[in-house]
Amino acid sequence: MTNANRPPQTPHGRLSRRSFLGVLAALAATAGAFAWGLLPARARDAVANVSARFRTRTVERPDFRFDAARGEVVWADGRREPYALTLDGLVQAPVTLSYQDLRALPQVRRTLDFHCVEGWSVTDAPWGGVEFRELFARAALLPTARYAVFHSLGRTEDIGGLTHYVESLPLADLLNPALGALLALDLEDAPLPDERGAPARVVSPFDLAYKSIKFVHRVEFTEAAVPGWWTRANPVYPVRAPVEKQRLRSPDPRNS
Repeated sequence: MTNANRPPQTPHGRLSRRSFLGVLAALAATAGAFAWGLLPARARDAVANVSARFRTRTVERPDFRFDAARGEVVWADGRREPYALTLDGLVQAPVTLSYQDLRALPQVRRTLDFHCVEGWSVTDAPWGGVEFRELFARAALLPTARYAVFHSLGRTEDIGGLTHYVESLPLADLLNPALGALLALDLEDAPLPDERGAPARVVSPFDLAYKSIKFVHRVEFTEAAVPGWWTRANPVYPVRAPVEKQRLRSPDPRNS
């Protein structure tokens, strides 16, 4: 039927069709909202913006930021310096890796849960970075090395002479593929934002999040565990900090 042969449409008729389509849209929106409300909280969390679901918790003073495009640390006074990650301690010789060196290593993507000691969690966070087996292979570790002690950029309140954040984890855990730990460089397919620990942070999903140290610039290999910043500040935070069984969505492989 040509336009000339179509029956004339009254303004009332056009309004009715628009109203009908509007009703359909409203019904669809209502149904969608209802269906969203029926989803478990964890499922709703999974599709929300991940970075927004994190709470920013840090003891470092905000006197630096990281420029991922240039691989540089920018201090509050404007000074710039290339980021470098040092591997030392119980090694045959110290090794230094630039940010570009880290990016050149084989990269992995892992969707992992994150559990804070305060009781909140972020489920299904999409991290990207370097497996510790790849990273540590760049240094010739001595046979006595049993722990990796991570040191953070930036200054903190002086805790017993410690003025920067420190945490240690067993090498056996970091190298166990079932535990999924990695040195994260990315979150949601983009370089880590400053508040999430740029340029690099530990992600150890079966340990409470104070073990997932941010702003890492040095890994020191030792024979024994080293009490971390929070453990020294308050012994209520133990050196070993596995996530409580009831908070995990999958069992801790260390308990099997």
